[in-house]
Amino acid sequence: MAAQASPLRGRTAVVTGAARGLGEAIALLLADRGARVALLGREEEALARVRERLPTRSACWEADVTDDARMAQVAAEVRERLGPPSVVVANAGVAEGGPFAESDPAVWRRVVEVNLVGSAATARSYLPDLFETHGYFLQVASLASIGAAPMMSAYCASKAGVESFAHSLRAEVAHRRVGVGIAYINWTDTDMIRGVDAHAVLRELRGHMPPPARRVHPAPYVAARLVRAVERRRPAVYVPSWLRTTQLVRAAMPAVVTALSRRELPRLAAGHPFEATGFLGEGGRAAAQPPPPPGP
Repeated sequence: MAAQASPLRGRTAVVTGAARGLGEAIALLLADRGARVALLGREEEALARVRERLPTRSACWEADVTDDARMAQVAAEVRERLGPPSVVVANAGVAEGGPFAESDPAVWRRVVEVNLVGSAATARSYLPDLFETHGYFLQVASLASIGAAPMMSAYCASKAGVESFAHSLRAEVAHRRVGVGIAYINWTDTDMIRGVDAHAVLRELRGHMPPPARRVHPAPYVAARLVRAVERRRPAVYVPSWLRTTQLVRAAMPAVVTALSRRELPRLAAGHPFEATGFLGEGGRAAAQPPPPPGP
């Protein structure tokens, strides 16, 4: 859709986790559609490099999405510099892998805080603007929202949580003419996924998925589908499209995953001892740093 024809032209959009990967690709496409883009993330220099590539008036802010006070401050500055947002994409996310029994409680908790609490803090900060503009909030979820996988308990729990959060929020704000969409995405070529493949057990687990489910999709391709959903204010978008069919069989998926895991995990453990991965990917490690303690 050309910039002249896009409903995003001249509007303000906010993207969290915009320093790299999918967030960067979404920001570039929103700007190509004529939107002013507010870039949020933990990597200030990387955000600045993304901003320099955008063809529209845009700005970047270093912010931890779990820091309510900082997010509220940034929202006020976005409103002042770029205008009230019509689009907010809650994309920021981190992951870790490994056995839950041996997981670091602080790392496990941080994954849930960034992915779930951070999405809620993002929505809370920008809902007043979306009420004003009758805007649209896109929550980036995952296939993990529908079917959980072993060795990824924090990520799966948080993505199931953001799906429920988005459903609840949609019902709550529909009468205010605010749209809420959920993006169900599968493996996307980002440093988080490359971090998964760097660990033998997680790589093997992905290799045992059906061929369509283990395919990795380029970030620009996924971003294009998501931006199209934003333009059309879709309640849900599935990338790849076949993910929609998993909604029909999601009740049976836990039993299938359990049966497969009971058979395969002992074999995998014999070849590669299970170990915690820590935060996956460069962006994940940067976003996973907790915010500094508040001053006096």
